[in-house]
Amino acid sequence: MSLSNLLRLYGNTRSTLRGRAVHGKLILFGSYPDVYTNNHLLSMYLKLGLFADARLVFDRMPERNLVSWTTLISWYSQKGLAEDGLSCFRLMVEDGFRPNHYAYVGAISSCAGIGDVRRGKEIHGRIYRVEEELNSFVSNCLVNLYGKCGMLKAARLVFNAILEPNSVSLTSLLSCYCQSGEYMEGLKVFLQSHRAAVKVNEFSAASVLGVCAALENLEVGMQLHSLLVRCGIGMDQFVVTGLISLYAKCGALDLAHRAFWEVNDPQLSAWTTLIGGCVQQGKEREAIDLFCKLHSAGLKPNERTFSAVLGAFADAKRIEGGKQLHAMIMKLGYCSFTMVANAVVNFYLKSGLLKESWKTFEEMDAHDIVSLNSMISGHVNSGQYEEAIELLRHMFFEGFVPNLYTYSSVLSICGDLPAIEWGRQTHCCIIKPGFHSNVVVGSALIDMYAKCGRLSDARRVFDNLLSKNLVSWNTMLVGYAQHGFGMEALEIYDIMQKDGVKPNDITFVGVLSACGHVGLLEEGLHYFDSMTKIYGIPPRMDHLACVVGLFARKGQTKGAYDFIKRFPMEPDKVVWRCLMSGCKTNKDLGLGKYAAEKILSIDPDDTSAHIMLSNIYAEAKMWNEAAQIRRIMKEKALKKDPGYSWTELQSNIYSFVSGQNMDFQGYSIHEILDGLTAQLFDEGYMCDAMFSLDNGEYLYQEASA
Repeated sequence: MSLSNLLRLYGNTRSTLRGRAVHGKLILFGSYPDVYTNNHLLSMYLKLGLFADARLVFDRMPERNLVSWTTLISWYSQKGLAEDGLSCFRLMVEDGFRPNHYAYVGAISSCAGIGDVRRGKEIHGRIYRVEEELNSFVSNCLVNLYGKCGMLKAARLVFNAILEPNSVSLTSLLSCYCQSGEYMEGLKVFLQSHRAAVKVNEFSAASVLGVCAALENLEVGMQLHSLLVRCGIGMDQFVVTGLISLYAKCGALDLAHRAFWEVNDPQLSAWTTLIGGCVQQGKEREAIDLFCKLHSAGLKPNERTFSAVLGAFADAKRIEGGKQLHAMIMKLGYCSFTMVANAVVNFYLKSGLLKESWKTFEEMDAHDIVSLNSMISGHVNSGQYEEAIELLRHMFFEGFVPNLYTYSSVLSICGDLPAIEWGRQTHCCIIKPGFHSNVVVGSALIDMYAKCGRLSDARRVFDNLLSKNLVSWNTMLVGYAQHGFGMEALEIYDIMQKDGVKPNDITFVGVLSACGHVGLLEEGLHYFDSMTKIYGIPPRMDHLACVVGLFARKGQTKGAYDFIKRFPMEPDKVVWRCLMSGCKTNKDLGLGKYAAEKILSIDPDDTSAHIMLSNIYAEAKMWNEAAQIRRIMKEKALKKDPGYSWTELQSNIYSFVSGQNMDFQGYSIHEILDGLTAQLFDEGYMCDAMFSLDNGEYLYQEASA
């Protein structure tokens, strides 16, 4: 066997000792190998992973040719040693060698690996000046380079210049569009390529399935599935996972299950994707069952599997199961994965267990923007704004750059407080990185301005939002309804219908509330019927409460009660409270008393029901009954929760609690309120039949004539 064949054999079979022995014999006998033998030595050491030895051979070569340089550059690129590969490419050009397409591919791949678009452009410029035409491998690498560096226009130009694009270049471009979130453009590229008869392979199919899943375009996804079957594309783990993700995200869980079970031996990625899809579609029980089957099948869950299934336990009935899963995660050592720790934190936050979430958060090896966003969002949803603001300060102190989810949480704080100046400053911060065009942040901006009462600003953001989803429409509609702008809210609903946007249950809460504000009883009943009969949305207690409020505002308390009796489910406290409030306004003592009894049968210690009933008695001048309610409240030690308010003044947030005596800028708040009350009485103000005393008891008196 020749020396070259021997070196090639030892390199391919990873025989390090024998390879070194041959090299040692060459040195011992004092022979000087020619350039071809040295190239085989170089290649052998590279295949063995001995880069230092390979570089030593290369540096001591008395003569090098193009193969020597190309071999070293290609291996450096493949092994992720990008800087070494680019350095070799530069030295090769300086030595007067003209790179071939292998050298160009290695150098461009190195640039893509480290995101060095400047040097990539320089190499592209050299190819354009020196080479007569672009090799398909080089073109594919250029597409990949520009795509990974976020220069999608340049990537598309290179792709369009390829005379006969293949599946590799198509997959590179599709992957780049997916990673950049430009899903529609990616779908257009695929359709154009398909018309141009570019062959689809497993990788391009997986990429375009990801595009359809992100766009939730079930129709195109199903057509692609049919194309894959017709073309005989193998159902490898990437394609199967893509199909499951597509059907799950589009709400077709039955099709996702069929795609999953049609595979003989589903891989862990397929299990994980189906579990995550079930969680996203609210099928938590199915997700947990799948996880148990996965475990029974002998498959070992990975960090993505644990992250996916944890979302299924964020329910009051399954908290103990979630805690057991957390114990399993700790036992297997997966808590060191930030992704899993973030999922555990999120599970505890959604379960309302803030203490446990804090403990998990503090025990994490390292925090990232996701864990901080989860903690901030969890505290905002729990109404603990001071803790959320403190977490925000910690985020900035640690040098984290806010992303669109961070800004969404900040805007939620600004809207809930409300703090319009903070909200405006946040809006300015959002515009700089271009997040304002994102539908998630745009919806949060609309919500913030609406909650702060700046409906014109909310409408301006809404109208300028390039892409609207159902959340955007609902936020604007509900914002108008909550502030009493019923006709404007109904106008938004009409535009929704013209644009073909399918409403959901939240949409109809806003629509029914809007009808209540403008007194459109017949129209409200029509919308309620359309919700159930046309859109097939089962009515919730919120909808029943809105309709009861509609009847009550028109003075038809009997009609409201009849509507409650026709409702198939047992009404909750909120519904009876709406009826009771209407009875108080319309002085319907009998029905109001009945509604109060219903509330107290559900919750005997409901303070607001006692107070509202005492109001009804007081306004009817039934003082003995009102006193009896007061005695019951005293015996049960029932007290109304104190009011808690925030206000913003000169970029500072001030909180006020009912009954609190505090000074503000040198003035006593109570003294100011006493002065304002005196002025009201001087102007002829007549108080209600009941008003609260500082000690939480109630005084009843007849309004002065």
